[in-house]
Amino acid sequence: MQVRAIIEAAIECQKGRVKVIPEIMIPLTLDKKEMWILEQATRRVADDLIKKAGIKLHYMVGTMIELPRAALLADEIAEVAEFFSFGTNDLTQTVMGLSRDDAGRFLPDYVDEKKAGVFAGDPFQTLDIKGVGMMVRWGIEKGRKTRPKLEVGICGEHGGDAESVKFCHQVGMDYVSASPFRVAIARLAAAQAVIEGKKANHKGR
Repeated sequence: MQVRAIIEAAIECQKGRVKVIPEIMIPLTLDKKEMWILEQATRRVADDLIKKAGIKLHYMVGTMIELPRAALLADEIAEVAEFFSFGTNDLTQTVMGLSRDDAGRFLPDYVDEKKAGVFAGDPFQTLDIKGVGMMVRWGIEKGRKTRPKLEVGICGEHGGDAESVKFCHQVGMDYVSASPFRVAIARLAAAQAVIEGKKANHKGR
C-alpha cells in the first residue's frame, strides 16, 4: 500500500513535469536475503504501476540500518540496498540495550557527574560516538566497499543535534534529516562542520 502510494504520487508529479526520484526505505533490515525479498516485492508493485502509466520513472530502494547485525553485515546488505539511512534512535537502543521509554528513570544519573557520570550526555539526544558511532562508521565503510557510491544519511533525533551532525560529516554521510524545529540547527552544524574540515585541511598543507 505504501509503495503504491509513493509511486502513484511520483507518477502524478512526473506527468505534471515535476522531477522526482522516490527513495523507498525498508525499515529494520537484518539480513541480505530479507532485504532482497522485500526489494523484489517493492519492485513488482512499482514497476507494474510505472509500466501501466507508460512513463519512465527512476526510483531507489534502500534500507534503514537500525540493528547491530545490519551494520555488521552492511557489505552484504549493500549488494541489494541502493542507499542506507541510519536510524540512530533505534540503533542506540539496540546497541546499548536501553529503551527510550524506560531509560528516563535512571539515565539522568548516568549523565550527572555528581552521581554515576557514565555518559557525557544523553545518548538519545547526542549520538554516542564512542559506541554507536563506531557501529555507524563500520556500516558506512562496509557498505561503500560493496557499493562505492552508496548514498548514506541519518534519520532520527540525532540529525538535529549539532555535535552529532558534525560526526555525520566526518564519516562521509550525504545528508541528515531532522524534525522541522531542528532543521535550522542541523543546517548550521553542517555548515560549521564543512568550515572546520576546510580549516583542518588547510593547516595540514
